[in-house]
Amino acid sequence: MKRLVLMILVLDMFLSAQAAQAGWAPARRLTWTAGDSACPAIAAGSSGHLHLVWQDRTPGNDEIYYRKSTDAGATWPLNRRLTWNAGSSVAPDIAVDPSGNPHVVWHDNTPGNLEIFYRKSTDAGATWVPKTVLTSTSGDSIYPDLAVDSSGNPHVVWQEYVEGNYEIYYRKSTDGGTTWTPAQRLSWTATDSGRPAIAFDSSGILAVLWHDYEDGDPYEQREIYLRRSTNGGSSWALADRLSWTSGDSEYPDIAPDSLGNLHVAYMDKTPGNVEIYYFRMLDGATARTATRRLTQTSGESSFPAIAVDSSGNPHVVWYDNSPGNLEIYYKKSEDGGATWMPIQRLTWDSAASLFPDIAVDSSDHLHLVWHDNRAVNPIWNLEIFYRSYQ
Repeated sequence: MKRLVLMILVLDMFLSAQAAQAGWAPARRLTWTAGDSACPAIAAGSSGHLHLVWQDRTPGNDEIYYRKSTDAGATWPLNRRLTWNAGSSVAPDIAVDPSGNPHVVWHDNTPGNLEIFYRKSTDAGATWVPKTVLTSTSGDSIYPDLAVDSSGNPHVVWQEYVEGNYEIYYRKSTDGGTTWTPAQRLSWTATDSGRPAIAFDSSGILAVLWHDYEDGDPYEQREIYLRRSTNGGSSWALADRLSWTSGDSEYPDIAPDSLGNLHVAYMDKTPGNVEIYYFRMLDGATARTATRRLTQTSGESSFPAIAVDSSGNPHVVWYDNSPGNLEIYYKKSEDGGATWMPIQRLTWDSAASLFPDIAVDSSDHLHLVWHDNRAVNPIWNLEIFYRSYQ
């Protein structure tokens, strides 16, 4: 009888949790592999097409895989493997150009050290052109981020180890990814500049954000910095510091709206634990709103991802260990970031749910992916999961 009562209580908690998530479809598992499937990135194209990439260890080393949905996430055809390398291909990012073609970047240690690689499709993901190596340096080049302009040209930023620390670098293509301009160095400090994020606003202003130690002093905290270009990356304004806190501000993510604004989410340790913060950049990234704290929990709220719908409303996801294990959470604004709705918890299981990414399609439906180790195959390993909001 006690066991029956316990089962009823657990079922009631589960149903209550699902009711609190009205609008979100149930979680779906997208990968079923023998090796870890991790670090997903998702992008929305036209006509309800979704493009997903991740790293997968099934071949014995990490390789990049791809899946596409042509019906707004209702079905997902079989996996497509994009890399066949001797080393490990990890940390993928994906963007879709105006013609509906996906572009993918990642870093790989096949050359002997870590370098940035790129690959694209010219037929909406059906086939792929050969990969291009974007870096060839003596120091590691890692964590690329990707944006595609209105002409279908990819722009890539990454962090590269040079002169004893990591700095931010940038390259672009002016012919859709066939050839590339020389790399440009965007940061020049005595400390590590890391985890860059790149985006265009609706007027074509290019913005790159990253974190770096305050004033280049490794004994100070990390802050968020910006460089902007008004000519498609040919030249850049001086770096601007965007955060001024007593704790580390780091790991920014950035998303544009159709009104010329750029929405930024990042994590900050100022409260004593890690919380998620937000601000909006205005007027071609020359001004910004006040910072808003989005979380206030007993645990660590980490690694946010942000997307913006057609009305200019931001949607933010992250993971948090407040329940005792890592779970995915979500928060949105319905007035362009001025005020925010209550937090929603999106995962409820005993496993660790990590590294969410989110995209908004042309119908303003939300698409969330993350990796989770709830799957048994026959042992616990990481798999990719998906939820949508319509």
